[in-house]
Amino acid sequence: MVMRVAVSEGAPVEYALDAAVAVEIFHNYSLVHDDIEDRDELRHGRPTLWSTYGVARAIDAGDAMCALSFLSLEHAAAHLDARRVLQMLELLHDSHAVMCEGQSLDLYFESERSVDLPDYYRMIECKTAQLFDASCRLGAYAAGCDEETIFGYGAVGRAYGMAFQIRDDVAGIWSSVDETGKTVASDIARRKWTFPVVWAISQPSSPARDAIADAYARGDALDAGNVVRVVGALDSLGARDAAAGAAAEHLAVLERHRNRVLCEYLSGTLGLVA
Repeated sequence: MVMRVAVSEGAPVEYALDAAVAVEIFHNYSLVHDDIEDRDELRHGRPTLWSTYGVARAIDAGDAMCALSFLSLEHAAAHLDARRVLQMLELLHDSHAVMCEGQSLDLYFESERSVDLPDYYRMIECKTAQLFDASCRLGAYAAGCDEETIFGYGAVGRAYGMAFQIRDDVAGIWSSVDETGKTVASDIARRKWTFPVVWAISQPSSPARDAIADAYARGDALDAGNVVRVVGALDSLGARDAAAGAAAEHLAVLERHRNRVLCEYLSGTLGLVA
């Protein structure tokens, strides 16, 4: 996303490479720590760092990657003026703080007996959409865009990030381990407040809705039987279709952006038409 924005705005690709490297390393650092906090033993079908080398070493590796991401971004000064590079560094630091807030909310919600849609949206806006926002804005900075244009690209990144997380929530429930590289329905087992669950509980009382609410209200991890029952209840309520509709609504923002090539590409990556 960093490079696509920069190049589409007329910048040589090398102007954006250091920012793209910074985002790639930063994103992977966040995944290393996320796997620790979520106790995920698989990512993309491979053992996670902490499950192979232990929590302490994984934390250390993640911290080192975080430092390397900012050091990589500093190299952009070879092509861009110092003031612009400083703005890019500030943006990535700000985004880091926001993402930590989102992750904190995600972890906090695991012990909550109820989470509503506004709280869910706040969480994913911080945790997921912020990184896409920053990626698009970094590309615009690298291309020398003005503040209004940079802001507009940030809005594209946020909208895409919201849709991306909702689709990821769906994959975490209904996709196979071969498709996601993670344990099937592990989010349900850990009582993660994903879009399908939050949406389902917001619906009028029904046997299916109440079964989900009751399972989550217990405050404990769900056993295999309860996971199956919750997924079945989500199916009967149409939660999967509701999630697809919500993701498409977020992508409607892309229709209003002038960079149609970028926006059509982003929509295509989610299998949706904005």
